[in-house]
Amino acid sequence: MRNMIVGLTGQTGAGKSTVSDYLRENGVVVIDADKIAREVVETGSACIADIALEFGCEYINMDGTLNRKKMARTVFNDKEKLKKLNNLMFPYIIDSIRRELKHLREQQEGIIVLDAPTLFESGADRECDRVVSVTADVQSRKERIIRRDKLTEEEADERIQAQHDEEYYKSRSWQVLENNGSINELKNQTSVLLSKLEAEMEAGNSSEAQQ
Repeated sequence: MRNMIVGLTGQTGAGKSTVSDYLRENGVVVIDADKIAREVVETGSACIADIALEFGCEYINMDGTLNRKKMARTVFNDKEKLKKLNNLMFPYIIDSIRRELKHLREQQEGIIVLDAPTLFESGADRECDRVVSVTADVQSRKERIIRRDKLTEEEADERIQAQHDEEYYKSRSWQVLENNGSINELKNQTSVLLSKLEAEMEAGNSSEAQQ
């Protein structure tokens, strides 16, 4: 097993970024799907043209970039519009992820983490050997995203309600990290997770060597 692709996902405010940062700091290669999502809507992209056609030019800034605040206000209040946006963007995002995975597989061995908030919704979990989700109770998540994104309580509630519940993630994951405590506790869980992933890699390599 040259590589193990690990999907990392979770609810907003659950602590996925903390897990991702810890893994990166400990030598794990991380693909940031959020970064890819921003790249596919850069000025002049095919995706931004599709969005303008579907939603209207008022969602595009004067410089040709996506008006993220306006779009966020629209889709977080309307699940059908959120679905339309995702259906437009996901094919471009998946295509970029596949190219990046192909490049990394050719360049190196080891664990590759795909950090993707919409891992399941986009179908990107099908590119992964293992899936890890980060969850937290609603109140903790709400407090974190209000502090992080400077939202009102109403805006925070809208974002939380637009996402799936904990069971959705737990039922689809190989491992779940529950982040209802301190950052250090989450980092300790992540350390244990990394050891498990490395053991899985080693077991896979031993199995291949014996065949």
